[in-house]
Amino acid sequence: MNEFWAIPLMVRRSLRQHLLSTLVTAIALGLASGLVMSIFAINNQADKAFRGGEKTFHAVLGARGSPLQLVLNSIYHLETSPGNIPWKLYKTIKNDPRVEIAVPYAVGDNYEGFRIVGTTEELFAAKKLQVDGFVFNSQRRQAVIGSFVAAQTSLKPGAHFFPVHGVQPDPNAAVHTEDQYVVVGVLKPTNSPLDRVIFIPIEGIYRMGGHPLADGTVAKDGEEIPDEFKEVSAVLIRLKSPAFGMQLADTINNRNKEATFAWPISTVIGRFLNKFAWILRVLEMIAYLVVAVAAGSILASLYNTMNERRREFAILRALGARRSTVFTAIVMESAAIATIGALIGFLVYGAILFSAAIAIRQHTGVVLDTAIDFRRQPELWKTPLAMIALGAVAGILPAWKAYATDVAENLAPQS
Repeated sequence: MNEFWAIPLMVRRSLRQHLLSTLVTAIALGLASGLVMSIFAINNQADKAFRGGEKTFHAVLGARGSPLQLVLNSIYHLETSPGNIPWKLYKTIKNDPRVEIAVPYAVGDNYEGFRIVGTTEELFAAKKLQVDGFVFNSQRRQAVIGSFVAAQTSLKPGAHFFPVHGVQPDPNAAVHTEDQYVVVGVLKPTNSPLDRVIFIPIEGIYRMGGHPLADGTVAKDGEEIPDEFKEVSAVLIRLKSPAFGMQLADTINNRNKEATFAWPISTVIGRFLNKFAWILRVLEMIAYLVVAVAAGSILASLYNTMNERRREFAILRALGARRSTVFTAIVMESAAIATIGALIGFLVYGAILFSAAIAIRQHTGVVLDTAIDFRRQPELWKTPLAMIALGAVAGILPAWKAYATDVAENLAPQS
């Protein structure tokens, strides 16, 4: 029993005696552990956010072209618009008995790089968006801004701004100085791309300077715009039943061929992400290689100290320590180094994930969960345990060398 309790003391003494090599090896293991955890965590969270991030709408209707471009532009507010479709097509899909909700989008402008989207009040009701100080009047130049827009700009309720032509920031783009908008509300955080958007009444897009109508004319104040002169960039659609999606996709994409019906949204994004799955595989291979190198460093560090510690082990054996005690002490020492590395790995993981979360939110509006949740993120406990087990295995060879130490030979007087 006394011999058993002596093992932790032997391990602690050895770690302290070889502090520099222990820290270097532990840091290498920490980098490897943190890299593995962050790769899996970022991939899993980003995959869930993009594949299943849109819960309200099932499909997007837009100009003939790429379904992916249409989804990225209208759901994630990335990419440029593939074109416009006539207002009558929006009205047709809105009145289709298979459609529950149809919300029009019109784009073409930005403010400080944040996209301005013309829409209707139906969007706020459909997504159950909560807005502080909100009155959306389609006849006035007013705007509701996302929480991220409010945090990154000087805009707040009551502030005025001038839209800039184009969905991407361009110092040479025309500023709509004749169209001054007032902020009437700020969206409460949604942790979605909507936080990066400035919403205005769709009527404002049609009446904005530099935005000719479908017939090439310019809308005049006080005059109603005929429906045949209006266009929309996209229509967000919620179906009464998901089964209707196949019918509409067949009718619009294969028969009429006047527009694109991107359905379902998660599948469109999934196909896009699958094309880049090989990049994740490469990153995983690199991470596993780093782990293997780190485990090898434990083995090399311990094995190289065995020669100078032979006399120490011989003395322990002469004092009554069993071979198994020495063997166990070396394996536990190796596992202890791996444990220290696993703890350092959480710091590395936090730094990588936090940096990635900031970059992803700034560019897409998607928010990653940086909290440590072992239940929803099994890689956070599987990786450290695997690292500790690997560390213990790496200590077997040095432990065997210590196990085989000849007592008489190593206790002989040194000349």
